Amino acid sequence: MLLLLLAVLTVTTLLVPLLGRPLGRAAGWPIALVLALAALWVGARGPSLWNHDRVLEASLPWMPALGVGLHLRMDGLAWLFCVLVLGVGALVMAYSTRYFPPGRRTGFYVLMSAFALAMTGLVLADDVVLLFVFWELTTICSFHLIGLSGPGASRPAVRTFLLTAMGGLALLTAVVLLWVRTGTTRLSAILGDPSWTQDTAFTGTVAVLVVIAVFTKSAQFPFHYWLPDAMAASTPVSAYLHAAAMVKAGVYLAMRFSPAFADTPLWGTTLVVAGLTTAVVGAVLALRRHDLKELTAYSTVSQLGFLVAVIGVGTPQALVAAVVHTAAHALFKSALFMSVGVIDHQTGTRDLRELGGLRRAMPVTAAVSALAALSMAGVPPLLGFVSKENLFEALLQTPGPAWAGPVAGAVAVVAASLTFAYAFRFVYLAFGGSGRRRPDREPPREAGALLLAAPVVTAAAGLVLGLGATALNPAVSWAAGDAVLAPADSHLALWHGLNPALGMSAAALLLGALLTWASRSGEKLAGRRFLPVRGTGVFERVHAAVIALGTRVGDLTRTDAPTRHLAVPFVMLIALAAVVCALGLDYGLPPAPTSRALDWLLVALVAVAVLTSVVTRSRMAALALVGVAGFATALWFVFLGAVDVALTQLLVETLTVVVAVLVLRRFPREFHRVRRSRTALTAAVALAAGTVAGLGAYLLTGRRELSGVSDYLLSHAPEDTGGTNVVNTILVDYRALDTLGELTVLGVAGLIIIAVLRSSGLTANGEVSPRVAGTNPVWDADDNTVIMRTVARWLIPLLVLWSLYLLLRGHNAPGGGFIAGLVGGSAFALAYLTAPSASAARIRLAYPAFIAAGVLTAAATGLLGYADGSFLRPLHAEIPLPWGGYYHFTSALVFDVGVYLAVVGVLLTALNQLGLPRSGRKSPPEPDTHRTHDPVQHGPATGGTR
Repeated sequence: MLLLLLAVLTVTTLLVPLLGRPLGRAAGWPIALVLALAALWVGARGPSLWNHDRVLEASLPWMPALGVGLHLRMDGLAWLFCVLVLGVGALVMAYSTRYFPPGRRTGFYVLMSAFALAMTGLVLADDVVLLFVFWELTTICSFHLIGLSGPGASRPAVRTFLLTAMGGLALLTAVVLLWVRTGTTRLSAILGDPSWTQDTAFTGTVAVLVVIAVFTKSAQFPFHYWLPDAMAASTPVSAYLHAAAMVKAGVYLAMRFSPAFADTPLWGTTLVVAGLTTAVVGAVLALRRHDLKELTAYSTVSQLGFLVAVIGVGTPQALVAAVVHTAAHALFKSALFMSVGVIDHQTGTRDLRELGGLRRAMPVTAAVSALAALSMAGVPPLLGFVSKENLFEALLQTPGPAWAGPVAGAVAVVAASLTFAYAFRFVYLAFGGSGRRRPDREPPREAGALLLAAPVVTAAAGLVLGLGATALNPAVSWAAGDAVLAPADSHLALWHGLNPALGMSAAALLLGALLTWASRSGEKLAGRRFLPVRGTGVFERVHAAVIALGTRVGDLTRTDAPTRHLAVPFVMLIALAAVVCALGLDYGLPPAPTSRALDWLLVALVAVAVLTSVVTRSRMAALALVGVAGFATALWFVFLGAVDVALTQLLVETLTVVVAVLVLRRFPREFHRVRRSRTALTAAVALAAGTVAGLGAYLLTGRRELSGVSDYLLSHAPEDTGGTNVVNTILVDYRALDTLGELTVLGVAGLIIIAVLRSSGLTANGEVSPRVAGTNPVWDADDNTVIMRTVARWLIPLLVLWSLYLLLRGHNAPGGGFIAGLVGGSAFALAYLTAPSASAARIRLAYPAFIAAGVLTAAATGLLGYADGSFLRPLHAEIPLPWGGYYHFTSALVFDVGVYLAVVGVLLTALNQLGLPRSGRKSPPEPDTHRTHDPVQHGPATGGTR
């Protein structure tokens, strides 16, 4: 059922674009209905689970080879957050249908639906890898949702993304460390594994990483500034982000790991100190704000500080308080933000200096805001009062010295008094007094019922649940017990008699009232600067410093000179060799002779080609000589029995020459002259590097016995993959994910060729300009390619057929998608080289579509693997043949088709983009068919310019 829940949310997110056009802003209604039904389903599961001490679990293979799966688990803590995420999400979606003006809001609803999916998946995840994926998805969704608000929101979106992504990297590090130490990715197993908690140093390291993740996500000091900064987002986004999503992810993570770090002093001390500091700082900053939305955002920071501090206490009673305050905060915070949206929607401003007296014109909004603010201030009989009393009681039990509890309690009372003051400021300045309406604005009036429905529900829920607090005890005990992994008895009630918590609540309210009176509802504090710096200012300075440092580092190699580029790996190689020598690593000489007479003949051929290529002045000659060295290497591979590698090398060398010739046409015929001293220096460096590389190859390689991996692949490939060509099975079966990544990179490279050359004006933008039409792709192709054109008529179809043959046989014999793609590309290259003109040479095929089709085909083949349990797992089938026997079909063949298409697409891109003359380039002379050609007067067949 849990998998079905995520599937429903995923399908809903994918279907949102279909709803945007016909429904416009009303597309939020069906989404709200889905989320509401999901919330009701999850909520209804609660009593049956907590009454029988059960949890819901579900699992689906994902990456079985790594032990990672789609493991979901709904215990009490996950149940609580699921209800909040889905319930508040449904109300915010419904609210959005009337908050926004008429029109399509497809992007907003897609991202909000994805946000709900990510948060639901995060709290249900019982696999740390899956948890991290959903954690990062919330970061991505928040970034785009903030950025949707317009150009002014772009910088806040970037600041939010970078800061929360930093926390994500810390969480990823913690996930990897826990995975390696415990040998599992199951979160429930990790939390119950004693091996890692017994190593205090390791536990402390993981605790620090989790703290960073929690603090950045839940806006704890000194990372608190991003949350008010994110108020650039629209009000529905803020209502969801502040109440039930994003920031609650950090709270959930802290609760989930609380039992694991309970005995780690660093964990508890850091959370309590930072949490209470955040509570006070956030409250002070909220009290100074004139913007209602900004005031409410800083109040979220303060309330999150309370939550983090009480989680740091770590006792069962503390987790009970955290659970109750999480629920109370979700209700009053969503009501407050939506009320701010209503005020802004109806009055056109959020500035307290321009508001006042709205209680008469907007009585329902005033009542909703008052209920939510009173709950936030901890005034009875609202749920916020119940949660605040539990917070005080828990903080008095802060572990450590005897004075730790009283000090923590005193700081909490101060923060709570500030909470009362800014809550009063919110309500009184907006709805009290006579009003300060600007004359150029229409008189305000109450919003419609559909816009008010959502905040009314959440505000009323805070009142109802406060009055019926005892009814929450089973659910709270269940959630807190699963959070602390121990029994947690909840005794919620409005009245517990005279106790310290009640006295602290009274003191907070009294101090808050005095502060309100003394500061004239905060007006004396508003605008004053209490901190010497602003968080956003610090971020921008740090960001600028990092960019400047990156620029300085990049300047070391930001040049077209190959020397500076090669210097870095050369120096690193020397340093690595020095380290190896210093450590005394001795690999010894190969035990048997590693060369034959034929090898030395090939070495001599390669050496002659290389030496002549470095002394020649002609670019074309150098290219041809490098090709000779490549062909000799391919021949060497043949002699060693690596037919696949040899064929690949041969084709790559051939096509490299073709493409390189197209590029070299735009360069002078000869290399520029260099000083003899530089030639001598580069020669010395080349000889030294070659000697070191050769010596290393001699010492570290040899004809030894096969390694364990090689032996396994040779013996198990036929059984595992159904193929006998081990090279191909490694590429498309064993390491298919690597091949898919390389295929994607290849496709992106092809698209970059198109983008860069077109944007720089080096091609005719895909169109053959009039000046170029009729121009030869090579100079006087009619004279130079008569024989080639005659042969090509028969050879090109044969090359295409051969490429398909190599594609089909690659699983059991030399061939495969990459080699077949190169052969197919050779056919197109031959068609290009034998064409009589540029217009005829242009291969009019949608080569970007070839690239996209190849990558998508390979990826779709990977998705088919889920039918057998995991991504990219090959599927096999025996297909009967009409003439008898069976053909062993494997989905790896379809994967190879994707490789084939992408390779052909990239080669077509190179031929079309590099082959056409540049726009405005002086074209070679038109061939004169009425006179006898004089080959002496024309350039070489390669088309070099004079």
